Amino acid sequence: MLILTFSSATVCNSYVTELTNHIKVKSNTEGQGETSSEYAQFFPSFVWVVRDFTLDLVSNGEKITADEYLENSIKLKSGNSKQIAARNDASECIQKFFPKRKCFVMPRPVSQNDLRILDQLYDADLDPGFIQQATEFCDYIFDHSEKKTISERTPVTGKMLGRLAGTYVDAIQSGTIPCLENAVLAVSQVENAAAVEQSYALYRRLLEERVVLLAETGAVKEEELSAVHNVCLEEALRHFKAQSFNDKEDKFQKNLMEWIMKEYDGKCSENAALSFCSALLQRLWDGLDHASYMRSGGYTLYRFQLELMTFTYRGTPGKGSEAEQVLEVFLKEKEGQIKEIRMTDRVLTLQEHLLMEDKVRLKTERYQAEKEAAQRSQEAMVKRLEEQQKAHKERQRQIMEGTERERRAAQQEQERIFAVQTPLISFYANCKH
Repeated sequence: MLILTFSSATVCNSYVTELTNHIKVKSNTEGQGETSSEYAQFFPSFVWVVRDFTLDLVSNGEKITADEYLENSIKLKSGNSKQIAARNDASECIQKFFPKRKCFVMPRPVSQNDLRILDQLYDADLDPGFIQQATEFCDYIFDHSEKKTISERTPVTGKMLGRLAGTYVDAIQSGTIPCLENAVLAVSQVENAAAVEQSYALYRRLLEERVVLLAETGAVKEEELSAVHNVCLEEALRHFKAQSFNDKEDKFQKNLMEWIMKEYDGKCSENAALSFCSALLQRLWDGLDHASYMRSGGYTLYRFQLELMTFTYRGTPGKGSEAEQVLEVFLKEKEGQIKEIRMTDRVLTLQEHLLMEDKVRLKTERYQAEKEAAQRSQEAMVKRLEEQQKAHKERQRQIMEGTERERRAAQQEQERIFAVQTPLISFYANCKH
């Protein structure tokens, strides 16, 4: 951090004597003077730029540097006049308040006539001595400007600078003298409170991440949890110390430790509850005869037992707020075994259905075969009856035809006999007469 002062032609240091009238280092110095060393620890490096410099850098006939010119300018003069006393006061203030000092002397960039058209000129039109001094000045500023710092050399961030400026402005508007100690204290209160919140959030995040890595169910051994806590605590404290400053009596660090220990105690209680939940679920799970459900229709009964196990688990007190999450994770871990029972049930049930279908099919086929055999037997019987009936009719026809032939033959015989006998009878009759 640097303070830049510009003056024309020569070093002018009278304003420095007014610094202590417009700013205080400590708040409890009423009636007491503050030492220059107290101011020096807050004041930045001092850079004085003398523009339009026309003197020769010579002292006692020897060439001197710009820094030596500055040191010669702030040397105390002997004498008792008011002018000398005022000058010595200013020089003494610069010497005491700004231990680190730097000076640049710059000639006019152009002649008096060209000053009116300075904005129209190019760099090549400027005085080489001015360009050289300006270049050295810029290089020094870029290379030696340090971060703004406050108590204990703590770097000032943009937010901190804004708060400091606001504190100073409020003090000036209220008519009081800005106090560096009060301003730093006010900023440190805000920054340290923010550091506590950030460090606490960091601890919680790291603790949660590492616990999750140790066990998916969230339950870990006590010694493992303690080791994780110590690592996370170390990280959180390191972050707090890097972000905090001016923590008198470790007030904010103690506050952070209280928050962290409360979080750790809660995590221990939560972990104990998770362990209890896991053990309870495992005991209930082991109480199920899983193998007995590896059968057709077993999955329905198995689901009922799982629901009964879940009901018993939920009805058990002392499980903590993560009980449902533990149950969900536990059942998810057992999905493979549950799925195996379900698939076994499905396969065996399907096999039973297939066997039943085979039995029905065989029975149907047997019935159909018997029906077809009976039908064929009946048809054969009908055919035999028809054939027998046909043969019987044929025999009857043949008998009737034979009988008819015999009858006609007999009739013909009778007629022949009658034909033969008739003449005889007639002859016999005639013979009687």
